[in-house]
Amino acid sequence: MKKGLVSLMMGLSMVTMTQTAEAADLALERYFAGKTTATGAFSAINGLKREFTVDLTGRWDGKTLVLREDFVFSDGQKNTKTWRFTKTGEGRYTGTREDLIGTTDVVIEGKVARFNYLVNLGTEAKPNKVRFFDKMVLEPGGKLVNTALVTKYLLPVAKTRVVFSR
Repeated sequence: MKKGLVSLMMGLSMVTMTQTAEAADLALERYFAGKTTATGAFSAINGLKREFTVDLTGRWDGKTLVLREDFVFSDGQKNTKTWRFTKTGEGRYTGTREDLIGTTDVVIEGKVARFNYLVNLGTEAKPNKVRFFDKMVLEPGGKLVNTALVTKYLLPVAKTRVVFSR
């Protein structure tokens, strides 16, 4: 009887812990601190399609998350980008990256983060400025799904989908 009661109590506590972990709102510093991996795809209206994997390393210092993204594209090309997200309030961050024009403001409500930013995908001599509209959703199993619409002159020109796993 005691053994059955102990098992029941342990089972209930595990259910409670799992529900608490799954019920937690998205916080960039909690999700991305340490190692994360991702797979994704980019597709443009001109027919360009690129698949990629990403190895991410995040460092949280209590105020700023430094998130290094190491991309490997299906054609073998590699690229590295580094985000710096500074927490400005509960569920709010300001972000920068080396190819951003200006900054981005991230707003998180529950399990959903939204932000948009202007990027130069071209060169300094031949710029190709586009705006990304990102939406990240934390799913019950712990995956974080990022979808983005890419626009140029307010017209949609591409989309991306990235799935992050811990």
